[in-house]
Amino acid sequence: MTPAVIDLGRRPYGEVLTAMRQFTAQRDPQTPDQLWLVEHDPVYTLGLAARSQHVLDAGTTAVIRVERGGQVTYHGPGQAVVYVLLDLRRRALTVRALVHRLEQATIDLLAEFGVPAIRRPGMPGVYLSDASKIAALGLKVSRGCTLHGIALNIAMDLRPFEGIHPCGDATLQVTDLAQTLAATQRRARAFPEVAKAFAKSIADALSAENTESTR
Repeated sequence: MTPAVIDLGRRPYGEVLTAMRQFTAQRDPQTPDQLWLVEHDPVYTLGLAARSQHVLDAGTTAVIRVERGGQVTYHGPGQAVVYVLLDLRRRALTVRALVHRLEQATIDLLAEFGVPAIRRPGMPGVYLSDASKIAALGLKVSRGCTLHGIALNIAMDLRPFEGIHPCGDATLQVTDLAQTLAATQRRARAFPEVAKAFAKSIADALSAENTESTR
């Protein structure tokens, strides 16, 4: 089955985090899976493995430690986040298979814009050929169900990434779709259009015919 996409618009991170935790804690085996599409107000988040020294200068931006995997990242206007609220057991998916599908859905979407994108072994997320990161991924599994998800940089102010070592890597560069298209003199599309296409690509990748495990 294809999970329903719920468009939350622009919301504060803490508000959505609380709702996501509550949804996961209260769901039962019959609860339909959902994808929450959201754009956040500026915030830095640190995953379970994140070290505080990778936050160089947060300024007035909130820093929130959460239960997802991964290191430190930034969420803000112009970035589409899809929270993936799935029952893995019902879908017979491993975490590895889910990560693969989320990455592939993002790669496929970027290909539609003429932007080649790749995976990097041992580094979850999606990257361009110059090794810059365009999509970040971090998940948590609770009682066989996932929360948190994947974020695609569409048309952002990228300067806040200078306040951190993205993903705990001092050498990692971060980019977005608008900047990538501009470099090749291609016209960027409006944020809402790309964000909705991003969520749909993920929903399609998780549809019933795509639930076999990836090894």
